[in-house]
Amino acid sequence: MALPVSPLALPLPALPPIAGVRLGAAAAGIRYAGRDDVVMAELAPGTTVAGVFTRNRCPGAPVDWCRTMLAGGVARGLVVNAGNANVFTGRAGREAVERTAAAAAALLDCPAAQIFLASTGVIGERLPYPRLTASLPGLHAVLRADGWEAAARGIMTTDTFPKAATRTARIGGTEVRITGIAKGSGMIAPDMATMLCFVFTDAAIPAPLMQAALLSGVEATFNCTTVDSDTSTSDTVLLFATGQARHAAVTDAAALGDFTAQLHAVLGDLALAVVRDGEGAQHLIRIDVSGAVSAASARRVALAIANAPLVKTAIAGGDANWGRIVMAVGKAGEPADRDRLGIAIGGTWMARDGSVVPGYDEAPVVAHMREREIAIAVDLGLGDGRGTAWTCDLTHGYIDINGSYRS
Repeated sequence: MALPVSPLALPLPALPPIAGVRLGAAAAGIRYAGRDDVVMAELAPGTTVAGVFTRNRCPGAPVDWCRTMLAGGVARGLVVNAGNANVFTGRAGREAVERTAAAAAALLDCPAAQIFLASTGVIGERLPYPRLTASLPGLHAVLRADGWEAAARGIMTTDTFPKAATRTARIGGTEVRITGIAKGSGMIAPDMATMLCFVFTDAAIPAPLMQAALLSGVEATFNCTTVDSDTSTSDTVLLFATGQARHAAVTDAAALGDFTAQLHAVLGDLALAVVRDGEGAQHLIRIDVSGAVSAASARRVALAIANAPLVKTAIAGGDANWGRIVMAVGKAGEPADRDRLGIAIGGTWMARDGSVVPGYDEAPVVAHMREREIAIAVDLGLGDGRGTAWTCDLTHGYIDINGSYRS
């Protein structure tokens, strides 16, 4: 199904090579015709790996595989397919990941335990892995250091544009690069942790320290986003460090201050790109909550607003109906006081202390609702807790896409 590119799409940035990474994409015909649907990355020997995965209780076979292999802390390869999620496929799903890992390991001359896997697409259908494994030798032969765009496109399902981000950081006096690609458009309410993200760096970082940095980064980025409140069975974020940069040995988190900050920036860029590509989305929405009893409480309130269909449809229709925001605050299950509540859209405060602001003029709010990016602010008036969530509007396009997803 060909979809128009989201009006919120961003162009791919320039993506320089990362030492120790070669990648590319090929067409295996798993579900789609006439497009690449398998991605492979070859990583330098000694590459360390960290990962964060969905907490959905019905995870895919690739998620189970990666969780198990993550304990080894070392990676030599990554294989991703689009079109089939390999979820709810029982023994056939396990066989598919085992055969795929074995085929990739033979090409990369490494143990199968050093191959990481991900799948995205339709749930409940067996993955035709012979097509996947048959495509790997030819794909391996043409892997390139500059294959980023092909890889970003190869993992897309209902995405309308490829997603990538890159930053440089310093460890000691040495510059290192961090580059990531992601896919996601629907079934997006990451709980990690159909949302996949793969990040690569040439830094040399022990796996446990990378894991800590990745966990904190995911919590502040992907876990603050939602498109439709549905947590995918396949959510995966993997971080690979090839160790090719020549910097001082990293022995503790203190040495990773700038690296961690730039990693979080890459994850943030990718998370927002996913929301910008929300199925049928016409508006990117930021919700800032202040005055909560804690930061955690503020974030839960922000996500309750972000997930409220009535809020999202009001924004789709350009309706400055702030009563729906009041409703969402009240249903969040967090401490709130109606008579202290304040709400603003686009910087215009509509309500303060539980009632409409005297002389409130809706005109600037209506004008703001015509913009592509919408800002909502909520002040609970109870404490110092702050939190932010990002979402998109809910349009007829979402129904059109998901009503025919398997056709």
